Amino acid sequence: MLILFDVLAFVTFILMLLVASSQPVHSRISVFELERRAKLGNKDAKKDLERERLLGGVLSIKNIVLVILQISSFSFFELGFGMLAGIISALVIAFGCESMSHWKLFRHFSRKIYNIIEPSMLSFIRKHPLLFRVISGASGKSDYYDLRIDSREELQHLVTASDSVLTSDEKQLIVHSLTFSDRLVSTVMTPSHMIVTINKSEFLGPLMLSDLHKVGHNHLPVIDGDLNHVIGMLNLKSLMKLDNKKSMTVEKAMDPKIYYIREDETLHHALVAFLHTHHHLLIVVNEAKETVGILALEDIIESLLGRKIVDEFDEYDDLRAVANRKK
Repeated sequence: MLILFDVLAFVTFILMLLVASSQPVHSRISVFELERRAKLGNKDAKKDLERERLLGGVLSIKNIVLVILQISSFSFFELGFGMLAGIISALVIAFGCESMSHWKLFRHFSRKIYNIIEPSMLSFIRKHPLLFRVISGASGKSDYYDLRIDSREELQHLVTASDSVLTSDEKQLIVHSLTFSDRLVSTVMTPSHMIVTINKSEFLGPLMLSDLHKVGHNHLPVIDGDLNHVIGMLNLKSLMKLDNKKSMTVEKAMDPKIYYIREDETLHHALVAFLHTHHHLLIVVNEAKETVGILALEDIIESLLGRKIVDEFDEYDDLRAVANRKK
């Protein structure tokens, strides 16, 4: 009989080591990213997400089995070798099991065994959700803490959720900088129906300059008939230095250099264009080369910063504000 207890004590101790060394392998994709992909209809992501949420129950079952094996091993050692051996075995189990469970031999076999029984455990937890919540002592989600970031959307989520780490301005700057390269010119441009223009044949007399000043723009597109024929840019600040304002036409005072950009180009491409041309305004065209809007350097900077640029000395540079002011 003593030999039987000795064998049982040894077997339970080996089983305990195998259970302690078994660890579920988490998905290589973070839980947040799995949730995002699952919402988009990815079936594999839905399957992996469900598994991640059930792993908390698996770990709870593992802990319960470990406790049962520890008690059984201690009891068998005590019955087979006596009280002193039982106490010594309990100490060995308490202090040695954790370190021994990391041995490659145990981890190798425990991984194979775990892979075989995991589907059964997940199926059991899935069929008994109430019991799962009781034994896990949680809401049913895995307690796995994932530090990986698998998408730009996840990084935005983490930034937004950081209550005390970042200020609201810092959050805006980070979030908008992450989406800056993906945004299109058409999303931030001033549309064509809001653009204030001036015809090339207009004379720049005192009354005209007064009216232009009331409009509020520093730069105005110069057209030859309509907005699809932009031939230059009029800089109102430079006109203040001219002496012959009464007889000069807009065509003579304008800057003939104009630059175009497609409405489907990215804001990153637009920023490069601004830096390359050293101009503050770009004419936005569609595929048919029709003018659909105008893009200012301020629009790009505001999109990058996530907030309006306020300049108390030049408060009417915002094209939309000026257009709304005219109505």
